[in-house]
Amino acid sequence: MIKEVRHSLRWLGRVALISVAAGSLGGCAFQSAPGPYANKLSNPKTDLMQKGIKFVPLDSQSLQRVLDTSASNSFAEAFGSDVLTANLFGKGDLVSFTIWEAPPATLFSGTSGSGLAMISSTASGVSFPEQIVNSAGNITVPFVGEVRADGRTALQVAQDIKAKLRGKANQPQVVVRLVGNAAANATIVGEVQNSARVQLTPHGERLLDAIAAAGGVKHPLTKMTLQITRGDDVRSMPLADVVADPKQNVILQPGDVVTALFQPYSFTALGATGKNEEVSFEATGITLSQALGRSGGLIDNRADPKGVFIFRYEQPSEKSNAIGQADDGGSSNELVPVIYQVNLKDPAAFFLAQRFPIHNKDIIYVSNAGIVDLQRFASIVGSFIGPAATAVSIGAAIK
Repeated sequence: MIKEVRHSLRWLGRVALISVAAGSLGGCAFQSAPGPYANKLSNPKTDLMQKGIKFVPLDSQSLQRVLDTSASNSFAEAFGSDVLTANLFGKGDLVSFTIWEAPPATLFSGTSGSGLAMISSTASGVSFPEQIVNSAGNITVPFVGEVRADGRTALQVAQDIKAKLRGKANQPQVVVRLVGNAAANATIVGEVQNSARVQLTPHGERLLDAIAAAGGVKHPLTKMTLQITRGDDVRSMPLADVVADPKQNVILQPGDVVTALFQPYSFTALGATGKNEEVSFEATGITLSQALGRSGGLIDNRADPKGVFIFRYEQPSEKSNAIGQADDGGSSNELVPVIYQVNLKDPAAFFLAQRFPIHNKDIIYVSNAGIVDLQRFASIVGSFIGPAATAVSIGAAIK
């Protein structure tokens, strides 16, 4: 009887060990990973790379390209011209002009109180009725005809009239002035106290002048973004950056649209970080090192320090700068998917992370180390080997 019990226990122990090994191997074969490993993402032959996703290892050169691209998107870079166009006439503007002749006056003499265009005269000159610059951009001057006004200064229009009166009037002198401004305006909308249409003058109204004219913004500076639309060019910057850097307080041009946006930015942290969630940050921006800190850092027993990735869509205009490649001739509206890799095994990468800017809607992914799956396998095996080893020990004790 004792011999049979010993045989049964030895048999059960062998079966338990075989079952544990088979079950563990089978479990590992079908267990899915929480995300791609570093070598999967960084391999340029992967399906991701073949689908047009650019892979950029972060080093000092690629970081500088990213920083240069951010600088090129600034208001000073895009709209920093000091050329004043508010003193140019535009279609719809109300214009007046006065013409003088040296005595004895010949062309306009004896016409006081009469004449098609004249409303009054003095010893020094004749003032003509105010005119609106027509849809063709012209005004009409007696004895001259149509004169181009749109896109020209008052002095240029006066000189043109004077030149065309030579031989008709006696030493003519002309003064032209703007009476009503209909063209030189900028529009301020969004999260301001009062949306407004701001008249631009030759003084050169700047961006913050327009914000002040609209009553200021409704939210704290650090949570506000300003967007300038000029023609087809649209640029955005944090309001706090504009206030801090006088060069970004650019001169507005006629037709500009300034939009104040309440836009708390955010990035999403995934993978082996302290917390997987969407994390908000200020419009003034944060760096990669700050973002990793806000997401709880890397999990020591899971994370692969070589596998820190930033997933981002770059604007088409940034192709040649941000990722170091020339435009491939694709659609001008097509965003470029880019994956930046940071190797935190390299101490120098920590300095790069302190300068690498995080953009709105970025995804920061930290991959698991390859050893993690092996550790999981050992843990599973250990949980089953314990009872099996006990059965074997009992069998040995009975011998």
